[in-house]
Amino acid sequence: MTFVTAKFDLIDHDGRPVTEMSFQGRWLLVYFGFTHCRVVCPRSLTRLSNVLDALAPELARTLQPLYISVDPKRDTPAVMREYLSMRYPRFLGLTGTEEQVAEAKEGFKVFSRPKPDPHDPANYDVPHTAITYLIDPAGAYATHWPETRSADDIVADLQARLRSPT
Repeated sequence: MTFVTAKFDLIDHDGRPVTEMSFQGRWLLVYFGFTHCRVVCPRSLTRLSNVLDALAPELARTLQPLYISVDPKRDTPAVMREYLSMRYPRFLGLTGTEEQVAEAKEGFKVFSRPKPDPHDPANYDVPHTAITYLIDPAGAYATHWPETRSADDIVADLQARLRSPT
């Protein structure tokens, strides 16, 4: 999966413009999702929060967890900030225009497509790729984990990678 380019030009949940260069020197833990997601995103963000809790503090500090929206129509910076600060405070939410989000998705090879929500006919759902990406401090793709990877497996992988020289 070295074809991931890990480039983005978005807005963080505090309204600041950010690119992959804004985090140079830090490892990035990147997950794409949306705040109206009922099952997959909360489960993944909880698992990743548990991963961060299980890491030694000095290793956890080298990571910047990012939650990139695949639903920029509803996920404004304020919506992202409220959602993450209440539930997943270690994550920085990123969103942007539809074009900006589409470019970020393309760089990470993420699929998403809105569809009618059978549980809420006035709304829509956004099925999407459920993969967590690890980007190294130089901004290059390092690895990824599918949703099915356990927190323990991810912790072990991160401990090995973050302790070794890059």
